[in-house]
Amino acid sequence: MRLDSYDLKILRILQSNGRITKSSLAEAISLSISPCWERVKRLEEAGIICGYGAQLNTEILFKRAAVMVEISLKQHSREAFQRFERAMLDCPEVTECYATGGGIDYIVKVMARDIDQYQRLIDRWLMADLGIERYFTYIVTKTIKRSEPPLLLDGEED
Repeated sequence: MRLDSYDLKILRILQSNGRITKSSLAEAISLSISPCWERVKRLEEAGIICGYGAQLNTEILFKRAAVMVEISLKQHSREAFQRFERAMLDCPEVTECYATGGGIDYIVKVMARDIDQYQRLIDRWLMADLGIERYFTYIVTKTIKRSEPPLLLDGEED
């Protein structure tokens, strides 16, 4: 699907304000409401817009311990990666998981009730034989920035 400048404007606006009204969105991109909304529906149907939601400040709702974990696996086979990744997908405490190149295989963000719960989770992973060779734990003491990056296209400047 090719995106034109109107589509990109819509995506930028919705990324920062998913609750904008149809008329305000149309006005912001200089289109009438009907063609603007047809574009939004097309972007949704194409899967480019995959949902809308509220960003919650979970630190106000409940205290959690945020932990970043660097993980290296014993084996580097497709099966070993798949087994580990399935476990991460099935674990509700894992809120982010990134496969990385370089000295480690994965960076995992865990949100646990407390450090004890985190350690019990690690113990379960080790007992489940997910192929973890070593892991390094980093306790998050303060969140400095958390946001989605702005939408940029290839060749476009910041």
